[in-house]
Amino acid sequence: MLASTLAGFAASLGLIVAIGAQNAFVLRQGLRREHVIPVVVTCALSDLLLITAGIAGLGALVAARPAIVTVIKWAGAVFLISYAALAAKRAIKPSALAPTDRGPATLRATLLTCLALTYLNPHVYLDTVLLLGSVAQQHSYRWLFGAGAALASIVWFTVLGLGARRLAPVLSKPLAWRILDAAIAIVMAALGIALIV
Repeated sequence: MLASTLAGFAASLGLIVAIGAQNAFVLRQGLRREHVIPVVVTCALSDLLLITAGIAGLGALVAARPAIVTVIKWAGAVFLISYAALAAKRAIKPSALAPTDRGPATLRATLLTCLALTYLNPHVYLDTVLLLGSVAQQHSYRWLFGAGAALASIVWFTVLGLGARRLAPVLSKPLAWRILDAAIAIVMAALGIALIV
């Protein structure tokens, strides 16, 4: 039983730690200290939903209907490239991080962006639904595997979002934000282009 939980934790952590669109967004929100807890909760709950769907068998349904994956792929590519353009614009015209800097984004806009980065990303379906779902099926205690995977998600997003605050002194200068936003723009554009190609 414990082995299944630990296997789920390790598998999920191995997939989620790679820097991608969602992680870059959580990191940015954490650094800006803007709606961090709602973003962390949204990401963790989304992973829980997707892991549950994968273990329950949604992965097999999605794999059987390639048209669904194609639609998600194109929508995700458009969104990621658009987000990359916004990050590139911020990199060209950076601003320093100040303790009172709340940024222009409302909670609603922030959560909609977070949801889009999560659900318009085809990799989330490949990794979380298909891959974790199929690996879970190989365990006698597949739901404990899922619980371990969900726990890894909660731990990762909490550390990423809340731990980013420790980097705030380093990122108090416009040059640091320019570098961060340029890196985010490159990652997002690369992911978007990879989806199209």
